[in-house]
Amino acid sequence: MTDFLLELRSEEIPARMQDKAREDLARLFAAELDKAGLKAAELVTYATPRRLALIARDLPAQTQAVSEELKGPPADAPDAAVEGFLRKAGLTRDALQTREVKGRATLFAVIDKPGRATADVLAETIPAIIRAFPWPKSMRWGDASISTESLRWVRPLQGIIALFGVDVVPCAIAGVESGTATVGHRFHHPGVLTIGSASDYVEKLRACHVIVDQNERRATIALGAKLAANMAGLTLIEDEGLVSENAGLTEWPVPLLGRFDEAFLDVPPEVIQLTARVNQKYFVCRDAGGKLANAFVCTANIDAADGGERIVEGNRKVLAARLSDARFFYETDLKVPLADQATKLEKIVFHEKLGTVADKVDRVAKLARWLAEEGIVKGANPDLAERAARLAKADLVTGMVGEFPELQGLMGGYYAAAQGEPAEVAEAIRDHYKPVGQGDDVPTAPVTVAVSLADKLDSITQFFGADLKPSGSKDPFALRRSALGILALILDNGLRFSLSRIANGDVLDFFADRLKVQQREAGVRHDLIDAVFALGGEDDLVRLLARVKALQSFVGTEDGANLLAGYKRAANILKKEDYLADGAPSGADYDREPAEAALVAALDAAEPASANAIANEDFEAAMAALATLRAPIDSFFDQVTVNDADSNKRAGRLALLARVRAAVHGVADFSRIEG
Repeated sequence: MTDFLLELRSEEIPARMQDKAREDLARLFAAELDKAGLKAAELVTYATPRRLALIARDLPAQTQAVSEELKGPPADAPDAAVEGFLRKAGLTRDALQTREVKGRATLFAVIDKPGRATADVLAETIPAIIRAFPWPKSMRWGDASISTESLRWVRPLQGIIALFGVDVVPCAIAGVESGTATVGHRFHHPGVLTIGSASDYVEKLRACHVIVDQNERRATIALGAKLAANMAGLTLIEDEGLVSENAGLTEWPVPLLGRFDEAFLDVPPEVIQLTARVNQKYFVCRDAGGKLANAFVCTANIDAADGGERIVEGNRKVLAARLSDARFFYETDLKVPLADQATKLEKIVFHEKLGTVADKVDRVAKLARWLAEEGIVKGANPDLAERAARLAKADLVTGMVGEFPELQGLMGGYYAAAQGEPAEVAEAIRDHYKPVGQGDDVPTAPVTVAVSLADKLDSITQFFGADLKPSGSKDPFALRRSALGILALILDNGLRFSLSRIANGDVLDFFADRLKVQQREAGVRHDLIDAVFALGGEDDLVRLLARVKALQSFVGTEDGANLLAGYKRAANILKKEDYLADGAPSGADYDREPAEAALVAALDAAEPASANAIANEDFEAAMAALATLRAPIDSFFDQVTVNDADSNKRAGRLALLARVRAAVHGVADFSRIEG
């Protein structure tokens, strides 16, 4: 068994493309091997800014002989069809086999393929992979680029290493021939080095200041940045995405700590962090008090002789220029009251069918006030809720949000506080987009809840009203995310109101689907949510979920499981008899059997007890009342014949089963429950 090494060296591969490129390389290579009947024991891939590499472990020297079978046309098919099949198979008529398929003689071709040298397979595989590679963006270069048939690659391809064991696998593409040569670090070891085999690839490059393993570079950056901060008495604000990005930008990463002017700390910390991260790929730090420190950690791609002093100074100057721009935006924005900024929203289209952003703001402000005035969001001041809603989108037209859209809402909160708005208003502006996704904080401050809820409800109801609903995997307006945000706001804050006062049936069905998604992770069964929704009229989500959770606890008990079985037996009989009535009065004019009378008595007690418990929203008590029916129902089915020859008895017993069904439906539609 022999290892194979492939390195595709090019000019800089964007960091964001490297992980996907490794996956694609492994996938394409495995697929090509599979076509030849080969499989590696392991595929290992590496990516640096200047190379994409793969090592295939334990490949055999030769592929196994295989026999391929092709099904052809019927034996009595026209000559043209048979001749076409022969051309495809590369055989003569006397080499075909005839077999019976579904009673008809059918032609088959059996093609024996002898084993091949694995090196020959690899020689064909390499160009095929390079030409098929799915870079999200690629380019042509050189004189050949005038042809649309020329090679496309992410950046100009400069070299190919293809070694099967110690032997070069000869191949060429776009004038680049395979060999054993690569290059080390651009500055530390710019010359050519020779790779002997897959076994020495990683270590030879390491000796030339190239860490080819992206995971090792990430670990080096994460640890080095943390140590650099700790040595300065600071704490690094960790950022896995930034670690990966810096690893994709460097072949020999060296984290270095620098300082910037403390005066920039007057700018909101989120602005500083985003400026450092997005524009410069720097980490930032906190001081001992937990506040943002005037420090950054950059990742050099060189082990500098001066310890990195000149690198740090250069990065400090670049960051200072970026922070100066940020401070200019911040100070300029502060000079314009948010109320004046909000007037500019009239010129921004929210959606062609839904008007401008100003129109949306007006709707949200009215809805936020209504939620407060109706007491749906308890403790929310209606005036403050409306004020916050009218200013919540104003920062969309500020210079800072224009530069960093990620800061919308947050900057509005800062500007509102600085301009003397009440704390509740500033907080609501800051947090009204929350919760944005799973795991995000759910607002609890009343004014914030009112504005956040109003904003999301408006989006869903308006887009649904304009027939712009999510479809399949398409959700261009993020309405599913908005619905999950609404559910989180309602359930976390215990908001009691009927959604049907705001939403129509389509929207309620949409919320039901989203509730199933949200509650699935909490272990709540989707069929039980369906069982409660199916009753109709239950659109108070807090009450609905309390009912569902009580139902889930109940059906998990022996009494619940047996009652469900009894209910389904009763429902099946009624369905078979096409019996739709809710049940006859208890006093039927025939002598009831003891088990029948016992069930009547149990229902007489359970029905009002369950109804009262539901009215008091004591759903556990409602389930307990239903549980008393379990034994009488079991006895009824054991001892009573429903389809009695006496039509009077039969009618009375069907009516009794209908009472059982109706009693259970007071809690949930048990027909929707699985099991």
